[in-house]
Amino acid sequence: MKRSEINAALREMEAMINEYRVSLPDFCHFTPDAWRTKGHEYDEVRDNMLGWDITDYGLGKFDELGFSLITLRNGNLKLREKYAKTYAEKLLYLKDGQYAPMHFHWAKMEDIINRAGGNVLIRVYNSDENEQIDRESPVTVHLDGCERVVPAGTQVRLTPGQSITIVPLLYHDFTVEAGSGAVLLGEVSQCNDDNTDNRFEPPMGRFPAIEEDEPPYRLLCNEYPGAE
Repeated sequence: MKRSEINAALREMEAMINEYRVSLPDFCHFTPDAWRTKGHEYDEVRDNMLGWDITDYGLGKFDELGFSLITLRNGNLKLREKYAKTYAEKLLYLKDGQYAPMHFHWAKMEDIINRAGGNVLIRVYNSDENEQIDRESPVTVHLDGCERVVPAGTQVRLTPGQSITIVPLLYHDFTVEAGSGAVLLGEVSQCNDDNTDNRFEPPMGRFPAIEEDEPPYRLLCNEYPGAE
């Protein structure tokens, strides 16, 4: 992705957050210059990849395949003694026409909540013993405390305020219901590790390669300079 595309995506998500009067922690507002002045007091942000994140899955079609997000809090499975949190929280932003592809998590359980905006469609499949998509068996889903059994491949529709629980090994994807408008989602989960705990089908990358065509508006969560 071009840095200009990333900057535009960040500003677009920020505008929706402001529209719905959601307040962000201080580190989400740090400029790249400000980050160069931050010492070890912000190691938790660096080590646990808190902050802004953009993905196009390395495919260069962000307006069709990708989304924007912010990790607000997170633990660290590799540094449990230093970071004791067993949970994570994110905000995710998808605009009309964007798609987050089919994947599951080996370890993480998560609730996806439609916080504001349009409607999100989440397609669900079980996985089989070979970690492939099971296109036949019915799927048990939990929607705000209500258990339902749906056919494989059902797109569960979440309107603002509604949520779904995604258990480990459950394949799922996201898209915005056409014409309903951009969606601001919340994610509440166990510790998140996007480097090791995503299985995409078909396989693809997670973080974008960046073409620097303008200065960054905000640093992404995998770009912070180390503390001196």
